[in-house]
Amino acid sequence: MERTQIKKEQDKGKTEEEAVRLRREIGLLPAVSFIIGTVVGSGIFIAPKGVLMNSGSVGLSLLVWALCGILSLFGALCYAELGTTFTKSGGHYTYLLETLGPLPAFLRLWVEFLFIRPAVASYISLAFGRYVVEPLFAPCPAPSALIKLVSILGVTFVVAVNCWSVSLASRTQVTLTFIKMFALVLIIIPGVIALAKGKTENFQNGFELESITLDRLPLAFYNGLYAYGGWFYLNFVTEEVINPNRNIPLAIICSMVTVTVFYVLVNVAYYTMMTPAELLLSDAVAVTFANRALQGLASVIPILVALSCLGALNGGFFGSPRMLFVGAREGHWPPIFSMIHIRQHTPLPAVLLLYPLVVVMLITGEIYQLINFASFSRWFFIALATLGMLIHRYRFPHHPRPFKVPLVIAVTFTVVCFFIVSLSLYSDPWNTGRSCALTLTGVPVYYVTVHRSRVPHRVMHIFNYCSEQLQILLEVAQQEVQTY
Repeated sequence: MERTQIKKEQDKGKTEEEAVRLRREIGLLPAVSFIIGTVVGSGIFIAPKGVLMNSGSVGLSLLVWALCGILSLFGALCYAELGTTFTKSGGHYTYLLETLGPLPAFLRLWVEFLFIRPAVASYISLAFGRYVVEPLFAPCPAPSALIKLVSILGVTFVVAVNCWSVSLASRTQVTLTFIKMFALVLIIIPGVIALAKGKTENFQNGFELESITLDRLPLAFYNGLYAYGGWFYLNFVTEEVINPNRNIPLAIICSMVTVTVFYVLVNVAYYTMMTPAELLLSDAVAVTFANRALQGLASVIPILVALSCLGALNGGFFGSPRMLFVGAREGHWPPIFSMIHIRQHTPLPAVLLLYPLVVVMLITGEIYQLINFASFSRWFFIALATLGMLIHRYRFPHHPRPFKVPLVIAVTFTVVCFFIVSLSLYSDPWNTGRSCALTLTGVPVYYVTVHRSRVPHRVMHIFNYCSEQLQILLEVAQQEVQTY
């Protein structure tokens, strides 16, 4: 009798271990690496041009970088509270669903996979392709088609890693994070040395008031905030973080303080070695800097920057599919995307969906338009999420909140985000308007397919048949153990 009981318990333990589910495999170091590795990507190596172009002066551009870091830290602290208050994965989607209801949550899911994630991933992969290809053709311009081909190969590699194994993707992220921090240190040191020797001519008259254009200032912030983007990705994988109540706030604070300090120092180094005009003429700022300050290592910098972009791409493909996974689990997306590979334990369908969308936008998009195009919806919904957090605090004051951000920080971040979003309608009405229009296309989709399904029975039958065949082909199944 006792032997039978022991055998049953062993079988039960084995079943739970082998069950199809997402496992808690992300500790503090991978969590910090995940945030830093996603934030520090192509932005710091390309966005300085966009920040300077739209701010108009060296001094104001440095101020924009510092303020973007502080604002991102405020937002990250708000998301630390949200991530410990709501234990589900899914990030923005989950927080909007829990605080403001299903329609805003569905619209966030809709725009994330319609154009935000493809646009951001396209931007990063194009930067990866540029830094791999351009040094081979210098000083001649590199073929655009070859840059896009290498970019597609980079995306393919990242998709393969994230489809194969969560632990492999995590280890890849840690490795690439150390490489990209080394790249930043390699840029900062010669800049600081030159500054200490008195090379300050580019900082004189740093605030040229006549060159400041207030109508373009929101676009400077968009470029800066894009370079800091990624502080919210750890919240996408809450169910896979070990001890999330401790590790999420700690990882977020450590990561964002480190990134802000490094970003400001890197920009100071850029301006120490390059004039504003030279920086604006460069499409690969870090390569231009290396040719000036690191002649012996100039050929290494493009490789380090390309690996940095690959790390950011890996972080995005690791986090974003979890939003789609949770959305499908909640009934806001086809059920096939809430399934997990039965052996690799990765959200395979959700990862694969992104791949063709990214490739299409990569082939057709232009690098700076992609930022402004995606930024409106991204920051509007982030502002909505933190507004929802404030509303939830008011409605449910006794709800457990293991980490609670000061009210002044939450209010400041929310107000500034709405302010920047509203100003962008004036600064770039075309891209902002398109972004807004595409967001609103999700409203009829929600009411037709989610709120009260009006899809014809025959169409649903065909769709269900295709889903079953895909499930068999991909070897995926529904999650068998609740992880939240």
